[in-house]
Amino acid sequence: MAEVLKRKGLRASAAESCTGGLIGALITSMPGSSEYFLGSAVTYSNEAKESILKVPLGVIMEYGAVSGQTARLMAKGSVRLYGSDVAVSVTGIAGPGGATPSKPVGLVYIGVSDGICARSERFVFKGDRGDVRTQTVLEAVRMLTRFAEERD
Repeated sequence: MAEVLKRKGLRASAAESCTGGLIGALITSMPGSSEYFLGSAVTYSNEAKESILKVPLGVIMEYGAVSGQTARLMAKGSVRLYGSDVAVSVTGIAGPGGATPSKPVGLVYIGVSDGICARSERFVFKGDRGDVRTQTVLEAVRMLTRFAEERD
């Protein structure tokens, strides 16, 4: 990820819910990350998603906090908040509680955006809370890297 962002001259940011800052922690554990990483907003509650990232509460109420729509708007909100070129977002159910029949434990949506284009992917990770969060962080970094690679 670092090599791609530096080569392309891009600055990244993140918006995190179920990972609670782990994406930012991983990225900033790398020396020189200040060259390409601006920050990560931990927006665990619906209110934080709305007030910090400007995700409309109506979207959260209609589709849920754990949805592709919310993930895409979180990523767009991170680009706006930090003035970054690209952003990644995560929202999910790490467990052990919080699941419903249609949204099981391990369900995660990861979004990426450049402020204009936004997309999200749905994952269902296996394992306990720690496993789900770790898998989410690793996939988020992979998605951000691929998305940055596609930028001109």
